[in-house]
Amino acid sequence: MPVSPSPTSPTAPPSVPTLVVVGHGMVGQRFLEALADRGLTPAAGAARVVVLCEEPRAAYDRVQLTSYFSGRTPQDLSLVEPGFMERHGFELRLGDAARSLDRAARTVTARSGEVFGYDTLVLATGSAPFVPPVPGKDSEGCFVYRTIDDLRAIEAYAKKATTGAVVGGGLLGLEAADALKGLGLDTHVVEFAPRLMPVQVDEGGGAALLRTVEEMGLTVHTGVGTQEVTADEDGAVNGMSLSDGSSLAADLVVFSAGVRPRDQLARDAGLAVGPRGGVVVDEECRTSDPAVFAIGECALASDGRVYGLVAPGYEMAQTAAEVIAGGRAEFTGADLSTKLKLLGVDVASFGDAHGSTEGCLDVTYADSRSGVYKKLVIARDGTLLGGVLVGDADQYGTLRPMTGTVLPVAPEQLVLPAGAGGPVALGPSALPDEAVICSCHNVTKGAVRAHTTLPEVKKCTKAGTGCGSCVKVIGRLLPQSQDAGLCGCFPYTRSELYEIVRTLGITSYAELLDSHGREAARGGDGCEVCKPTVGSVIASLAPTVGAGGYVLDGEQAALQDTNDHFLANLQRNGSYSVVPRIPGGEITPEKLIVIGEVARDFGLYTKITGGQRIDLFGARVDQLPLIWTRLVDAGFESGHAYGKSLRTVKSCVGQTWCRYGVQDSVKMAIDLELRYRGLRSPHKLKSAVSGCARECAEARGKDFGIIATAGGWNLYVGGNGGATPRHADLLAQDLSDAELVRLIDRFLMFYIRTADRLERTSAWLERIDGGLEHVRDVVVHDTLGLCDELERLMADHVRGYRDEWAETISDPERLRRFVTFVNAPDAPDPSVKFVPERDQVKPDLDILAGPVLAVRTLEGTAS
Repeated sequence: MPVSPSPTSPTAPPSVPTLVVVGHGMVGQRFLEALADRGLTPAAGAARVVVLCEEPRAAYDRVQLTSYFSGRTPQDLSLVEPGFMERHGFELRLGDAARSLDRAARTVTARSGEVFGYDTLVLATGSAPFVPPVPGKDSEGCFVYRTIDDLRAIEAYAKKATTGAVVGGGLLGLEAADALKGLGLDTHVVEFAPRLMPVQVDEGGGAALLRTVEEMGLTVHTGVGTQEVTADEDGAVNGMSLSDGSSLAADLVVFSAGVRPRDQLARDAGLAVGPRGGVVVDEECRTSDPAVFAIGECALASDGRVYGLVAPGYEMAQTAAEVIAGGRAEFTGADLSTKLKLLGVDVASFGDAHGSTEGCLDVTYADSRSGVYKKLVIARDGTLLGGVLVGDADQYGTLRPMTGTVLPVAPEQLVLPAGAGGPVALGPSALPDEAVICSCHNVTKGAVRAHTTLPEVKKCTKAGTGCGSCVKVIGRLLPQSQDAGLCGCFPYTRSELYEIVRTLGITSYAELLDSHGREAARGGDGCEVCKPTVGSVIASLAPTVGAGGYVLDGEQAALQDTNDHFLANLQRNGSYSVVPRIPGGEITPEKLIVIGEVARDFGLYTKITGGQRIDLFGARVDQLPLIWTRLVDAGFESGHAYGKSLRTVKSCVGQTWCRYGVQDSVKMAIDLELRYRGLRSPHKLKSAVSGCARECAEARGKDFGIIATAGGWNLYVGGNGGATPRHADLLAQDLSDAELVRLIDRFLMFYIRTADRLERTSAWLERIDGGLEHVRDVVVHDTLGLCDELERLMADHVRGYRDEWAETISDPERLRRFVTFVNAPDAPDPSVKFVPERDQVKPDLDILAGPVLAVRTLEGTAS
């Protein structure tokens, strides 16, 4: 029933009920979002809501916690969108945990000493890491793996360590081991159970996982426990003694042996708790006190379970919010399925993964050479009960929702490899509408199909915003256009046109339109959609198909976007900006002086950009070749700020100057920018190289970003800033220089080959079937056998690159287009006027508001 004000609430006005939430982790934040969805907020005048948060920061994504070591910041991990608390009026008290609970007075006393009265209390205190009671567990160098502060402490201590040990081989233990390995430590994993991930996978899955993990350089000890953590005379860890009598040297130990519900606040207040911990709740998530609810990992659900996964916690949050708002809801259990990537290995389990159902059967496929293990558990009537997938979990997104239904094909066809009777791909059409597609947010197929685009699905249902394992299936459920053609001129997509041009060696738009255009469009002039698209495709393949490399020669000139017509960026008053390339942001004083002199002599406005370049604004079209000549003579070339191509590769100063740097980021940025300069693509490309995990170059906001590690380079792809920011995803890690360049070559050419018109890498990565995993399969593992060809295409580009500014100023015929008026080539454009501002110039807005004096054409400008 709805919250109602209590006369015993000392801090709330009598007419406004007060709701206190203790804990602000992932589940606590989801509860606040559920309140907001139901209008139960202070901003709506419905209640006062106070949130007591123990940590010094708001809720963040613990599922992705390990990505902190790959360069993601606490801000990146935050689950609270900017302005959320203020918009809804929630009172968030950071660093002010609840210290005591007085149920009789209905008050909570915070660490700060402030007392909050409540009408309804929600406990979302989560869980705490379990540290086995072994001697030496409190020695210097012993850590748990739970919060961002824990990770920061581990990161700092690892700088003086050489060998690390993780106690626990479950989900979080393997993540911790991956983190220690990434920090450059020789890493051991100690697991008491006879296999890794004993809760999620069976013996066969554990064996496949073990082989793969050991091949990656980890040392695994299964079937043994930790007897003692040993320390030196200063109290610092130096090793461990194991239950089989062996010992191992280690100067950093991470305990990740499971968690326990944080129920002490409830215990002290006399609330009922389970014999093994957890605040007892009913189906409505209400505790033994009707005014107190408990959700998430601190709660012992009515089915006798303490759920340690985020999806059940989210479902509890929804249930409690609905009941508090006056609705009806019950939490009677949750899906314990999980899919994740540990140390680069796909691991998934769902349903009755261990085959505990009476009379069940299992169908198993194992390949120790490739580290693949698949098992489906079925009932005798063919009903799918569960499964385990290790090394290849592509079918998880379809199989998990089918749990409890009769499989439409023989189960062996779903686990065998191609050529051996499988695999048969079960499409989403085989799923009923009530099948849960996103288990993190309990979103069904029917709910997904009510929307038309992936961003719409994410915004309206939150499906795909949790672990992300459902994104591929969601994409296949969304409606597809009956005509996927680029425009009215071509019945093909951009990627299909790319293949036609590449395969047939087509070198002109007219040839392509006449041979592959729609019947009605052949012999015509095309449209504003396909002309620049085909122009870009031909330009990107020019060295391969034998087309002219200069984008303004012949027919190509009529195909280019507005800025490409004059190899400069058109500005609002009809003038142009000139952006010389400054690879990696590194520039000599002599070159800086030249830029300054050019700006002074031509009266240009100058500005340093966010991409470590210098923009020169205000050039007339007739001045462009004169400016380029000065710049080219000084060693500059076009920065391609006008093209759908590589813009910059930004960098920090790296290990050359910075005391935190671990690699030479400047050299790498320069090498990459010079390699990919002039590469025409579906949309602009931006990159950055950071010399350490502090990420000063902001590499994870770029189309391809590189972050240095002690072992080499981590490569991230698909990042984007602007109006729709997206953090790049980790494609590969600890790469050598040669490995890094090779993977970027493949990634960029695969993107250019398959992306849609004007599609950034961020949107492409979310749209392409299979997403990041498919891209990784193609460019890292070469599953399609394309990598040799992708590398050859990039080699053709590098070999065929020519600077467009230098090409222009060296050819009198090409220079003819750079005039203001056809009939008066020496006359300046009278519409280009400036006024002074801050010791520079800006466009004259009065002129801009007046009549148009001239219209510029491809051949010049007609007055």
